Amino acid sequence: MHNHRTTITQFIIEEQRHIPGATGDFTSLLNDVVTACKVISNLVNHGALVGVLGAAGTENVQGEDQKKLDVISNEVFLKTNEWAGHLAAMASEEMEEVYQIPSQYPRGKYLMTFDPLDGSSNIDVNVSVGTIFSILRCKGNCVNPTAEDFLQRGTEQVCAGYALYGPSTMMVLTTGRGVNGFTLDQNIGEFVLTHPNMTIPADTKEFAINASNMRFWETPVKRYVDECLAGKEGPRGKDFNMRWIASMVAEVHRILTRGGVFMYPLDSKMKEKGTEGKLRLMYEANPMAFIVEQAGGAAITGQHRILDIQPSHLHQRVPVILGSKNEVELIAKYHQEMQ
Repeated sequence: MHNHRTTITQFIIEEQRHIPGATGDFTSLLNDVVTACKVISNLVNHGALVGVLGAAGTENVQGEDQKKLDVISNEVFLKTNEWAGHLAAMASEEMEEVYQIPSQYPRGKYLMTFDPLDGSSNIDVNVSVGTIFSILRCKGNCVNPTAEDFLQRGTEQVCAGYALYGPSTMMVLTTGRGVNGFTLDQNIGEFVLTHPNMTIPADTKEFAINASNMRFWETPVKRYVDECLAGKEGPRGKDFNMRWIASMVAEVHRILTRGGVFMYPLDSKMKEKGTEGKLRLMYEANPMAFIVEQAGGAAITGQHRILDIQPSHLHQRVPVILGSKNEVELIAKYHQEMQ
């Protein structure tokens, strides 16, 4: 009965045949990513049983307190992906500088950026967290790539994906030919294709935003949320539900599964701090925007398409509004009207 199920390895090999110039390198690289996510999934599942919960007592490059699992997951990702010769370098949300491949290992033709444990503030309360990754081609010096080599627009991603460590562990992938979801079968230790061709409905009755920041929002966002909250009697003529998990992977996964809008917009509090947004372009916004667009949704900063942004530095932050196409386009329209 299980013989006809497609494993992620089989799927990746078949996918690779459609990518111009791709070799077995790409398949092997994705297999290493899959292995890293299985290890992290196991750690997340065991939590306090293996002593990985709680604060690490350190800060990452963004000045955020790291959890023990942030640090461990980062290490797992580096060690699993550094040795096989597929990557020229890596960049992590948890590390300030580019991670060079140790000299004893061969260099490959790909670059990878990743957020090893997104939503880690949720880990101690047993709410879903995840890993996000993005693969780029190394176009310049592939012996010792610099941050410059990573600064490619989101449209240039070869592949993007995330692993969601929830009640079941899932991996969702795109190589630019739609979006597919795989569920980890613990009995055989393999990800199996369970959600082929995931698509986001163009219309929705759900939105996700941190409402505690309402007083700092810009006019277009406030207008959009006010209209949603006005419900059937308001200008939208229908009732909306509000969600907020504070784990981007879980939010995007919900949107991929049943539609919705996720917003972490620019606000006056960010402007005062001199930041351009909350979420990182290279590690969160670009890979998620690629996935969302491939599933028929849209992803903007408010004013611009996320995938068109030319990155200026590795840890650049951007506002993020993504999800069901018609809703995102309405929010974009409200931003244009404000200009």
